Amino acid sequence: MSQPALPAAAVPTLLHRLTSVVDRLDFTALFSRVQPVEVELGSGDGSFLLAYAALHPERNFLGLERLLGRLRKLDRKGRRAGLTNLRGLRIEAAYAVEYLLPPGAVAALHIYFPDPWPKRRHWRRRLVNERFPALAGRALTPGGCVFLRTDNVEYFAQMQAVFARSDVFRPVETPAELSAMTTDFERDFLAQGVPTNRAAYQRVAA
Repeated sequence: MSQPALPAAAVPTLLHRLTSVVDRLDFTALFSRVQPVEVELGSGDGSFLLAYAALHPERNFLGLERLLGRLRKLDRKGRRAGLTNLRGLRIEAAYAVEYLLPPGAVAALHIYFPDPWPKRRHWRRRLVNERFPALAGRALTPGGCVFLRTDNVEYFAQMQAVFARSDVFRPVETPAELSAMTTDFERDFLAQGVPTNRAAYQRVAA
């Protein structure tokens, strides 16, 4: 069910300004309602989050993005749509997962078309690396999920390998509703005939 649209001027900014880069985020202060929080790591132009937040007013959504111009677009469009369950934060995704996301507080992590760093000497810069499952597992609630998409076959194999070695996650199917929602990068790739590789992993209960 969509939320009623409000004039953009009637909604305060959706962008959150950090007051500390060492204290973990307080979701109760970030959102007006206490409800499950889903986080997109690298939200791009915000098209996925804008659409998904409109479909699910019963959840809160946080988009992490390092490029201010993209966040301003998310802010402008989100306010125009009256989305009170959406926030944006300018921060590097890897740093936020390790140091800012509160433990056991995130219902889902969405990672769509992260930079593949194709040259082997740059692989250490990839977001989904050997350490990522442990960090993601710490941030997620029991039963929470990581949803992954990439056009890069080699990177996708690495994603699958690091999660296969983790005893914190089990593979699950991506919900059909979620699979049907495309991102800006995905639409560009599909138009070029490049397929999407997707996977989902659920944090097992302790």
